[in-house]
Amino acid sequence: QVQLVESGGGLVQAGGSLRLSCAASGRTFSSYAVGWFRQAPGKEREFVACISGRGGSTDYADSAKGRFTISRDNAKNTVYLQMNSLKPEDTAVYYCAAKTGPIATPLLPRYDYWGQGTQVTVSS
Repeated sequence: QVQLVESGGGLVQAGGSLRLSCAASGRTFSSYAVGWFRQAPGKEREFVACISGRGGSTDYADSAKGRFTISRDNAKNTVYLQMNSLKPEDTAVYYCAAKTGPIATPLLPRYDYWGQGTQVTVSS
């Protein structure tokens, strides 16, 4: 069982940056791949980025490439999402999710544990 808690969301102007954190419980955090997803009002939840259990492999949605960076510190049981050059269309609730097994995937149904989400609002 893994419990996830996101933090770091907030209100930022377009062009600004935020760093989201996802803190996890459990002793074998490196056994889990982690993904970030987001859901804007009236839209389906969508993939943003994911990272393998030991951090050696990452993947990004096209909308995130070149602007967002996912990383993890397994000693701290934490995954980060650094978001730069934010745009109003990045406004959404951002969720982190953990998948049993270390191989990362952008496929939402593969993720077993979800956090409560953190709101990111980008003003124009």
